[in-house]
Amino acid sequence: MILVSCVQKVKNDNPLLNDFDTPFGVPPFDLIKASHFKPAYLKAFEEQKAEIKAIINNPSEPDFNNTIKMLTYSGELLNKVGRVFGALNSANTNDSLQAINREIAPVSSRHRDDINLNDTLFRRVKSVYDKRDNLNLTGEEKKLLEDTYKDFVRSGAALPPESKEKLRKINEELSMLQVKFGQNLLAETNGFKLILDRKEDLSGLPEGVIEQAASMAKSLKMDGKWVFTLQVPSMTPFLQYSDNRDLREKLFTGYFMKGDNDNEYDNKSIIARIAKLRVERSKLLGYKSFADYALERNMAKTPEKVFEFLGQVWDAALPVAKAEAAAQQELINQEKGKFKLEPWDWWYYSEKIKKSKYDLDDEITRPYFRIDNVMEGMFYVANRLYGLNFTKRSDIPKYHPDVNTFEVTRDGKHVGILMIDNYPRPSKRGGAWCGTFRSQKRDLNGKMVYPVVTMVTNSTMPSAEKPSLLTAMEAETLFHEFGHALNNLLSNITYPGSSIPRDFVELPSQIMEHWVLEPEVLKVYAKHYQTGEVIPLEIVEKLDKASKFNMGFTTVEYLAASLLDMEYHALTEPVDLDIRDFENKAMDKYGLIKEIKPRYRSTYFNHIWGGGYSAGYYSYIWCEVLDSDAFQAFRETGDIFNPAVAARFEKEILSKGGSGDPLEMYVAFRGKEPGIDALLENRGLK
Repeated sequence: MILVSCVQKVKNDNPLLNDFDTPFGVPPFDLIKASHFKPAYLKAFEEQKAEIKAIINNPSEPDFNNTIKMLTYSGELLNKVGRVFGALNSANTNDSLQAINREIAPVSSRHRDDINLNDTLFRRVKSVYDKRDNLNLTGEEKKLLEDTYKDFVRSGAALPPESKEKLRKINEELSMLQVKFGQNLLAETNGFKLILDRKEDLSGLPEGVIEQAASMAKSLKMDGKWVFTLQVPSMTPFLQYSDNRDLREKLFTGYFMKGDNDNEYDNKSIIARIAKLRVERSKLLGYKSFADYALERNMAKTPEKVFEFLGQVWDAALPVAKAEAAAQQELINQEKGKFKLEPWDWWYYSEKIKKSKYDLDDEITRPYFRIDNVMEGMFYVANRLYGLNFTKRSDIPKYHPDVNTFEVTRDGKHVGILMIDNYPRPSKRGGAWCGTFRSQKRDLNGKMVYPVVTMVTNSTMPSAEKPSLLTAMEAETLFHEFGHALNNLLSNITYPGSSIPRDFVELPSQIMEHWVLEPEVLKVYAKHYQTGEVIPLEIVEKLDKASKFNMGFTTVEYLAASLLDMEYHALTEPVDLDIRDFENKAMDKYGLIKEIKPRYRSTYFNHIWGGGYSAGYYSYIWCEVLDSDAFQAFRETGDIFNPAVAARFEKEILSKGGSGDPLEMYVAFRGKEPGIDALLENRGLK
């Protein structure tokens, strides 16, 4: 008995290696330490190797069940450990987790290649694939089989041995470079602070913005000062309202020079190397460019189609942006400014024009967008559309005190867990995203596995005097990520293997944005944080009238980043790039006006160098064609909560994940293919 007890104790030392004995199987964050991850990863690698060996050594003829299904369900421990680590490393990292990431990344790359480049395993997969038409598979099984086979081919399984070895080296180096890029970016973001100690430097700033900066200073033990950071909720209001042009320039320059300061965190050489290796890798796999490789599985299919699409929208948006710039320059001249409009001036003067034209600015609407109320608004929409209920839970482990956790139910039955993490901190990367600690699927025995979804933003923080009060754009971001969360929560698939194409995955998120400023929805959640007064109708009307304001800028800065992404990844030869020169020439090629910078410059473009949007940043506006058209399906009925349309959207889009062809799924919902007109109308560019 003593021996058994000791063995059991050793087994339980690492919580990542046990079943999670918590409500709903949420990771036991209070028990997990950084030191647990490396041994858990190593154990998980070994476990999946054994599972792959069992598939390879199976004496039976390869079939869907003994090969494709078993391969799909292999690596469950690795998936579990990786999801917990990935979420924490993104949203609550520290030096220990970053060190583990650097150590594990190349090991993980080698492990994936050991599977993807295994000749015997590939022969079994190909054997099943070759007889796919005679296997009587379901639609989801057929899609999984096709995806599995294509994934092997796209990973180099059909290459000769010498090419496989070269591919392994490229993959390993890329994995390390991507980790280094992200860690440099976090260090650069945290490393810059605009510290003010004179009240006159606060001229023009609203009271709430000043309070936020004072709270930030206090948290940094700088009482009596005001601190502004490169986090968007801190930076943007300063650029909108500060009368001090020199300080606006200083803060904006700190932002757009991230990763481009020729210091230890400089990302230029890393980007140049990633771009070069991606071309080499793509050509090794038989593709003309990385964009050709990446887009093959997307709706767009080819770089030419993406460039053509972006060009159409660019041609519509650039003249609008030029007119906006001219209007701002005219205002500068009227005010005897005696300077040319620069990028750090744009927010300030566009805000003045907006105020003059619509009698509206963010500080008028903020009091009605308390973050808790905005979340209630999201939940209301989800309840009206899909019958979902969200109950706050305090008995579930969470990885940071800022996290709010909800049980999601429908008709009294459990649907999943939603964790929402809203505020910036030094341990969290910038931006907003949605992920899962556990995705919906059915296990090997067909039993439902319910999702645990995490939704992360970097929204305006509460101050000592006020709760978190959002801009309309921040409210839109919450609804956007909530759309991704609904996609995960309402998923109803069997197998976890097929992923959603990058240029389709934003449809569920972006369609949710359409409900944010609907008067019927605003009445429910847009209530003054002090008085409880519902947002006045005149403000709602102003929001509606101003909804397309500054859309030339918004569209062009986004498209500039999308085109920059495509220019890098459409390269057909592995050349040594001068990053600043490449970026400047790419923007000159499209005639980007000097008053606008791309939404993401190369050195902090985490979507394409550290994330999964390489040759895919265009996806947001590509999906806007879909979401604009899809929302019309509700509008056409005269009911933005039409139950029949919502049920069809859930059935044909949300529930299917990556188990079907995206265009077929969309047509099944809408009855037709979408056109670009709805997008241009939605942005006021038609």
